[in-house]
Amino acid sequence: MTATSMSIMEDRLAMSLADGTPPAVSFEFFPPKTEKMEQALWQTVQRLQSLGPKFVSVTYGAGGTTRERTHATVARIQNEVGLSAAAHLTCVSATQAEIDAVAQQYWDADIRHIVALRGDPPEGSDGYQPTPGGYGYAADLVAGLKRVADFEISVACYPEGHPEAPDPAFEIDNLKRKIDAGATRAISQFFFDPEVFLRYRDAVAAAGVSIPIVPGILPVTNFATVVRFAGLCGAAVPAWLTRLFATLDQDPETRKLAAATIAAEQCQALRSHGVELFHFYTLNRADLTYAICHLLGLRPGTLA
Repeated sequence: MTATSMSIMEDRLAMSLADGTPPAVSFEFFPPKTEKMEQALWQTVQRLQSLGPKFVSVTYGAGGTTRERTHATVARIQNEVGLSAAAHLTCVSATQAEIDAVAQQYWDADIRHIVALRGDPPEGSDGYQPTPGGYGYAADLVAGLKRVADFEISVACYPEGHPEAPDPAFEIDNLKRKIDAGATRAISQFFFDPEVFLRYRDAVAAAGVSIPIVPGILPVTNFATVVRFAGLCGAAVPAWLTRLFATLDQDPETRKLAAATIAAEQCQALRSHGVELFHFYTLNRADLTYAICHLLGLRPGTLA
């Protein structure tokens, strides 16, 4: 990172603290698999709760036990912690009737927000294939959920293009299909270049999309993990980011400092173009996300 870019970053972060208007945030968690992971998750939830997120979401995988863990986690966050919780649902490995039943259970438990996704193909499969008798794609799932109840529905979008989309126009057309089916918000796949998101936001607006497009922010908790995630979803990892983290595997304190600073600068660059809601992929850890929010001027009690 050059001296000039550091100066720009400092100016932007100082502006974010000076104007007294912190952004709104939301957080994503995944359901714990072990008792130790469960303890870590609830410590994370309790710490981030103080920042007053607009909502939090809990990811979902195909299969009965995973669905049950997601449901239990969502219900506990909403009922015990008092945060507005959203449950992820996918099209994978379930019939329409099974998914409708899960959605009805959420509605009966006062969960009113669903993150509707196509879902990833099962490991070892030859790519995505719709489940027989299931919802084929996310737009179909959104329409089905709206038939079950009047959910608030968030969907995914891909500033750098979905890996399976033949071109950017196809991805935007697919987003429009999800909106036409009833989606009310789109949360982006993570990215590292703010210009990528801003160009995408302009492109979807030019295509007639008017729902909020929320940038997804992934703090670099572990660089190897970020590279693996990026390979799966088609996100670009800039060369400067690789160089920055190349020598920090054995220096966790410096790595955390760099990760928090980079993500805060990324958010502030977006804020300078009117973005005021950020969705953080927390990986069930509070430290980096809390630090980034602090750098953006968000303090406990500043949002309700």
